[in-house]
Amino acid sequence: MPTSTLNKSESKNTKTNIKGELTYEDKVLQKIVGLCLNDIKGLLTVDGGFFANVADKLVNTNDVTSGVDVEVGKKQVAVDLNIVAEYGIDIPALYDQIKQKIVENVDEMTGLDVIEVNVTVVDVKTRAEHEHDSVSVPDKVGELGDKTKNAVNKGAKKTKSAVSTGVDKVTPDDEPARVK
Repeated sequence: MPTSTLNKSESKNTKTNIKGELTYEDKVLQKIVGLCLNDIKGLLTVDGGFFANVADKLVNTNDVTSGVDVEVGKKQVAVDLNIVAEYGIDIPALYDQIKQKIVENVDEMTGLDVIEVNVTVVDVKTRAEHEHDSVSVPDKVGELGDKTKNAVNKGAKKTKSAVSTGVDKVTPDDEPARVK
């Protein structure tokens, strides 16, 4: 029974003749952009605007796509960002770093050409202001809960101690007469 043998170049040609297309959902590019910006010095946050900030405060999320808008075509992508920059940094240099990171990461991971990166600086804050503002409602509620729990435990210990001391002094002779 004869067997068919293909050398590697014939096998490779067969694979390249397979039809189909590769596409990306917007959220994939949003996530790539959001993640690649995490370690840029002077960029405090990519800001999703008032309603997204309120949602982030109420629901403790780390959504890297918040504040990242993309328009994805078959071969190109455009990116729009709203950012909060750290007070005192060179913002045009920050913009250049952001563009470079986005272009490198999107090209490396998807092969798409980044044709546009629009950055709107929506606020400037010191690092201390940013950290103070970043505490979410659940974090604050958690802190309040811990304080309440500690106060209740302290009160319970005092009450238990007082009751325990009082019980030691009660003897059977001290029992009140029962009503008949």
